[in-house]
Amino acid sequence: MPYGCWQGKVLFGKSVFRLCFVAEFYPRSLRPFGFTLCDAILQMLENIVLTEVAEKASILAEALPYIRRFAGKTIVIKYGGNAMTDALLKEEFAKDVVLLKLVGINPVVVHGGGPQINELLARVGKQGEFIQGMRVTDADTMDLVEMVLGGAVNKEIVSLINQHGGKAVGLTGKDGHFIRASKLYLKSETEQEIDIGQVGEIDSIDPALVSLLDKQDFIPVVAPIGVGKNGEAYNINADLVAGKLAETLGAEKLVMMTNTAGVLDKEGRLLTGLTTQKVEALFADGTIHGGMLPKINSALEAARNGVNSVHIIDGRVPHALLLEILTDAGVGTMILS
Repeated sequence: MPYGCWQGKVLFGKSVFRLCFVAEFYPRSLRPFGFTLCDAILQMLENIVLTEVAEKASILAEALPYIRRFAGKTIVIKYGGNAMTDALLKEEFAKDVVLLKLVGINPVVVHGGGPQINELLARVGKQGEFIQGMRVTDADTMDLVEMVLGGAVNKEIVSLINQHGGKAVGLTGKDGHFIRASKLYLKSETEQEIDIGQVGEIDSIDPALVSLLDKQDFIPVVAPIGVGKNGEAYNINADLVAGKLAETLGAEKLVMMTNTAGVLDKEGRLLTGLTTQKVEALFADGTIHGGMLPKINSALEAARNGVNSVHIIDGRVPHALLLEILTDAGVGTMILS
């Protein structure tokens, strides 16, 4: 069998091999194009492959200045949305985190788990309740929240990262009591306090444990559970934990993965390169509203308090993390301090 056709089978699959086979072995009187057709197709496909290889090499070269710039720096990643539920996106996220660590960047992952909590509540016949967007968390619900966030979800993320060559360690704020919290009360329209159970607000974060893991080349994976002064557990919004942890660690970046393209204007166009002043104006005119409010509030606080840049990125995009951190284009909104 001619070498060119065998190479075509290896590189480009069975369909091209069959086409080459016909071109080579059909009676010459019935194949007026002969070798020309086969060679032309192979040449075209080889050019496509070479172009793809060149593009990959270009991307690697593009990443070099970013790797140099962020080597030794800490990046806090709020992991949530579709990236936590889609099997392929979960695998790609784990690979991205491991790659960041291997090139000398220190990723710290903070994760949510709302859909998984809802699923478990439904399984045990318990109805989830929300007030002003916050989950009402009685003692029984808190037990389930700890099972999901500190158990199943946290350990799945740790396992995926470790499967791809990382050294991840799962934590909750109860470990070493490094996230201290107190009970959060909401306010009604009449300024009355609303008790929503074991939902907490952050009093302080001790960075020593996370910093120690970073220095030993581990990847901390943090579940957003805090601990009160009497040892009680508190469910805390993961965006708030990620933002406050980024501030406390003096992180270079805070990256928040969402199910949107980033911060959009009123016409639905992506906004990039925002300053804290521009974000405040977007709050004032109602551009930022609804479910994005707590996320952007946390991002804004981090940018005001020493985190050099905050990124709101679309976690539905494959390898969104690497695209945002290590390429010129990025895939979301950047808020500069």
